[in-house]
Amino acid sequence: MARIAVVEDEASLRADVVEYLTACGHSVVGCEDGIALDRAMAERPADLIILDINLPGEDGFSIAKRLRDTSDVGIIMLTARGVNVDRVVGLEIGADVYLVKPVELRELEAQVRSLSRRLTGVAAQVPETSPVGNNHSHWVYDQLAWALVSPAGESTKLTANERVFVSLLVERPGEPVSRAAIFKALGKREWDAGDRSVDSMVRRLRAKGAEALGRELPIEAVHGTGYAFTAPVIVKQGN
Repeated sequence: MARIAVVEDEASLRADVVEYLTACGHSVVGCEDGIALDRAMAERPADLIILDINLPGEDGFSIAKRLRDTSDVGIIMLTARGVNVDRVVGLEIGADVYLVKPVELRELEAQVRSLSRRLTGVAAQVPETSPVGNNHSHWVYDQLAWALVSPAGESTKLTANERVFVSLLVERPGEPVSRAAIFKALGKREWDAGDRSVDSMVRRLRAKGAEALGRELPIEAVHGTGYAFTAPVIVKQGN
């Protein structure tokens, strides 16, 4: 499970988040501000930071920027500020996930697990030139066969739109691909928040993959951004 630092100046909320995530099996420390976070990180580095924006002293944006300048730690911004420009700024300075309060603790923990898997997937990624047959823990995207192959060797065929979608995700495993980029790749004019066609396609792909492979596809929704492929993957190209 993940080592997490929760940076939140509201004591009751901080205690609730720490208690819930600890009960879920994570190792969690609470910090009231950036100074307390620096002290905690010096004692024991964290895998993930859950970071409020409105903090006494140094604000969350500044903390996120300096963290990202010096490390690859996962950053989940948890804030009452739901203005779209704040979300864009948060993501641009390096936050991995941006959640708006009030947020259900179950959703927060799901985002923690999803981000942990993505970070682990990036760390475990191997070069594309590695022999496919020797990587039983890796997924394979077969461009020529239009297929996604599980680590156990089972495959599921992709439609044309699914192929475009999966191709985008496996270019940078573990990194979220924005809905705008997905819409553009699929030939749509621009992203429309009311257009749920991509979400419907992903649901069908997941259901098809689960039936064909007997396991869930490592395709995760990233709140406020888009989708990510959250497992090590090798792209197999035609000769």
